[in-house]
Amino acid sequence: MFEPVIAPSASLLGLLQRGRGDGQLHALAADRDEAIAALEECVTSDPRADWQVENRSLYYARVYMDLEAPLAGLELHLNHPEDLLDPDEGRTGLALAVLGHLAAYGRRDALLLLRQYAATGGNWAWALDELALRDEDQALLALAPAVLNRFPAGPEGEAALRAAIRAAYEPRPWRLWAAHHPRVAAASEQSPFDLWQRQLGRSGITPGWSVADVLAWADHREVGSPLEQAVADDGRDPAAVDRRAAAAARCLAAVARPEDRPALLEAARTGAEGARRAALRHLVDQDDPAVPELIEAAAADADDRIVRAALETLGRMRGPRALERARRWADPATGGADSALGEAAVLLLADIGEPGDAPAVVTGLRRWVQVHGVSGAGIGTLVDGAGRLAAVAAVPALRHVYGEAGSSELRGRAARALAVTDRYFASGPAVECLWDCEESTRELAARHVVTTGDARVLERLRRLAADPAEEAEVHAAVRGRLTSRER
Repeated sequence: MFEPVIAPSASLLGLLQRGRGDGQLHALAADRDEAIAALEECVTSDPRADWQVENRSLYYARVYMDLEAPLAGLELHLNHPEDLLDPDEGRTGLALAVLGHLAAYGRRDALLLLRQYAATGGNWAWALDELALRDEDQALLALAPAVLNRFPAGPEGEAALRAAIRAAYEPRPWRLWAAHHPRVAAASEQSPFDLWQRQLGRSGITPGWSVADVLAWADHREVGSPLEQAVADDGRDPAAVDRRAAAAARCLAAVARPEDRPALLEAARTGAEGARRAALRHLVDQDDPAVPELIEAAAADADDRIVRAALETLGRMRGPRALERARRWADPATGGADSALGEAAVLLLADIGEPGDAPAVVTGLRRWVQVHGVSGAGIGTLVDGAGRLAAVAAVPALRHVYGEAGSSELRGRAARALAVTDRYFASGPAVECLWDCEESTRELAARHVVTTGDARVLERLRRLAADPAEEAEVHAAVRGRLTSRER
């Protein structure tokens, strides 16, 4: 899947793609046709880099309601011939989630479109889950023949039916159908046993109960399918090595004894990739005094995979020894803050540093933005660190991250940091955050926003309090502010 292309933050499309509160406000002020076109672009081409940590569906549904926008664009997207050719649920998932919220808001056309797509569409299971939360029993019962016809009679069809029942997020339709369709009832009864059989029948090599056995297991690669054989021929799968090294480190915690330390140190210095990573991670978790030297050696290794593993393991270090060494690595005079090791050390200071480490964290955040922009795995840690250390000097960089970040999850972290560092947050960004796509950001805004001086604030708080689709945490924060103001 390709990374989404995000428009500039100053444009209406860019604001809507990011899920910013200003996107909803600007859509109401813009030409209606232009706003609807931008909204449809967002819903039919999901702008999120990771839909598991970013919310958009309720946000876009609210914009649809405010604009009284038609659903013709969504209908064309869902009924496109590509729907039956592209198995990726990400192509239609956001559109279906938006329709679910619109149905909850009383849009009959959204409910009918969901029913039609559940009967004929490729991502029918997602549509069925949305209907399970909002549709009436008789309508769900009427969908049963169309859904069950997807599973032909025979062992393969019955197995697929059991898998669909097991994978459903909302079991309500299947329970309704089980009372009227013996086939669904039988599949529902058998489905848990399929899962148990797979769990009991797992094959594979497991480690023996000694340090040497675990380290050997950490480097063992299992090759079964043609794809796995191709990966083995071309080089090891990094994700598979990560998982096995982490599992081996957990095993070492159970079997390693004090007399095994020399073997673990040797593996951490010169072992093969899997064993070296497992031993290093175990020694870090045990706060072994040799860890800093081992990490320095691994970070200077010629193998990029070992370097990456060392820098990731550095982030697990804790305690006074780790803090002292991180400061040295992050200091340009002694460690070279612009090196990979120095950059990782700054991330560690952002995570566990003390107030005196705030300048290093602010410098690291500024450097990250200059080099990497507002993306990458480390920027969130730096943003959190700036907030945790109440680093007022980081406010300009935090404002930049807040405004430019394509990830609404990262923007929410920047907002939390600004809430404790920026004295203008309550009367500035917090107002916009009341319309943000992330419920945690809306809750933050409700707790901090100034309720005087801007008529939109009280109106928005009242709308959030009355909206049944809003999260309970936001309701609690909003009602707390409204109640305290009335007193």
